[in-house]
Amino acid sequence: MESLASLVGSPWIYAVVTLSVLLDVFLPVLPSGVLVITAATAAAAGTATDVPDILVLTLCAATASVLGDLVAYRLAWRGGPRLDRAIARSRRLSRAQLRLGAALARGGGALVVLARFAPAGRSVVSLGAGAARHRPRDFLPWSALAGLCWAVYSVALGYFGAHWLGATWLATAVSVGALFAAGAGAAYLMRRPHPTEAS
Repeated sequence: MESLASLVGSPWIYAVVTLSVLLDVFLPVLPSGVLVITAATAAAAGTATDVPDILVLTLCAATASVLGDLVAYRLAWRGGPRLDRAIARSRRLSRAQLRLGAALARGGGALVVLARFAPAGRSVVSLGAGAARHRPRDFLPWSALAGLCWAVYSVALGYFGAHWLGATWLATAVSVGALFAAGAGAAYLMRRPHPTEAS
């Protein structure tokens, strides 16, 4: 606990948050959301000159989210037949790829935004978009919006949770619970069949 508290209060927190959010597209088990919320809780307790700064924290989380999506997208784009076969073997990836293609074709990328909140949804959508070779201009603006929405939501949970409940581990736990609830809701909405799939 002491080492985590010292990390959250140092400028290194920005690098740790950036790296964690960047890599969790490949390792969805990384607790990047928990780390962002913990840092935002610490920011709520500090003064104007303390680290972390709420705006810098939000910017780091959003930028790292988009960069991670872009890396996964480009790797999947170049993945070739081996990646195509791996996606074909996965019902979840195949279904997500079809839904994403239909959503982008309609000019709506709400699925990309929704997937950013669902557990492993970001990975599925970014890899699926790259493997299906969707145009960058169809995917990346939605990825940027998703990263910004997720970062603002996560930081706001920690920041306002600390203001309402005090900058304690209880505030962090309640905020993390709200983040997981949003993820569960997003996962449920992603699993629901789209009208075009039912027809």
